[in-house]
Amino acid sequence: MGLYLPPDLRRQLVEADDHRCAYCLTTQMTSGYPMVVDHVVPRSRRGEAAFGNLCYACHRCNLYKRALVELPDPLTGVITSLFHPCQHVWLDNFVWDETGLYLRGLTAIGRVTVIALKMNNDAIVDARRNWVSVGWHPPR
Repeated sequence: MGLYLPPDLRRQLVEADDHRCAYCLTTQMTSGYPMVVDHVVPRSRRGEAAFGNLCYACHRCNLYKRALVELPDPLTGVITSLFHPCQHVWLDNFVWDETGLYLRGLTAIGRVTVIALKMNNDAIVDARRNWVSVGWHPPR
């Protein structure tokens, strides 16, 4: 069952996330699936259904994120929080590779988020490849 959001809150989220997944910046058109509302801190971890804890996410990022909020950084082993779209700046934590197909984590937060959300899974990379072939460029 989907999360009911008052129309004003839904509009705020759409505007804040610019109609894109707040994690991988994929659009609904690129992913082929409707966007979903994600609790950044999941309800199972006492996350609230409030603007500062909600974002739009593509189906895959939301599916892979589940109730995760932290993972060990693959470089240091230090437990690190995942990217929080309402608190962190995307460009400080992620960068596209030169092909525009793969996301790379610039920071520990970025690295664990790319891993946890499988942001470079085969299905989304294939979708990006199709869009790049017709002139789409990932947002920067």
